[in-house]
Amino acid sequence: MSTPSTHDQAREILSKAIHIEVFTGAGMSADSGIATYRDAVTGLWENVDPQAMASIDAWHIDPDTMFAWYLWRAHLAQQAEPNAGHIAIANTPGATVTTQNIDNLHERAGSKEVAHLHGSLFEFRCSLCDEPYDAPIDIPTEQVPTVHPPECPVCGGLVRPGVVWFGEALPQEEWQIAEERMNTADAVLIVGTSGVVFPAAGLPMMAHAREIPIIEVTPMRTDLSRLATVVVEDTAASALPQILPVS
Repeated sequence: MSTPSTHDQAREILSKAIHIEVFTGAGMSADSGIATYRDAVTGLWENVDPQAMASIDAWHIDPDTMFAWYLWRAHLAQQAEPNAGHIAIANTPGATVTTQNIDNLHERAGSKEVAHLHGSLFEFRCSLCDEPYDAPIDIPTEQVPTVHPPECPVCGGLVRPGVVWFGEALPQEEWQIAEERMNTADAVLIVGTSGVVFPAAGLPMMAHAREIPIIEVTPMRTDLSRLATVVVEDTAASALPQILPVS
């Protein structure tokens, strides 16, 4: 008798789970054509170090340039479409999502329960008082060098992107949701994350400590592969429609 493929093994495990917690990273969105921080960017921003655009200190120095850069990333995310992996997750009964991605592709695919550990390109808040900013913000469809941020109606501070920058704490409510899911799910599905960005990378360890099945989908093995019951070496768009119990 031939040995079942990793796709078959993963499908068998996930078909028995009532609550699947899906933990996604940049590889999930890369299949939709969204560049990661480490990917090359062309045009106006090709010589910009993305990490230089991800700190509160950089914001204080040049908020207009940073705001323009994040609005351009939001435009690129709007142009992208959810891939087959996003859609498979959305169509899986009992699946919840915790993502490190700052796009909205999970929601656009139809997922309802999505926790964003690193914030969202489509949410904004005051850089001084943290008050959410809900007024419409025009997202340029072409690259522009600067955009002056609007002012907070509460305190007058500049409105910033609602993403988590280096050195900032993760949103407490989202983190608590993620922890609860890792501690209650029947199975965990890790998709497209390298497992090197903490504290987010520590979440699958909670599931591993409970000895529940962990499936990892990744083109190349990662630091999290040692925790996995099964490692499916494939892309999200290819593997997820094959292994998830889609309704």
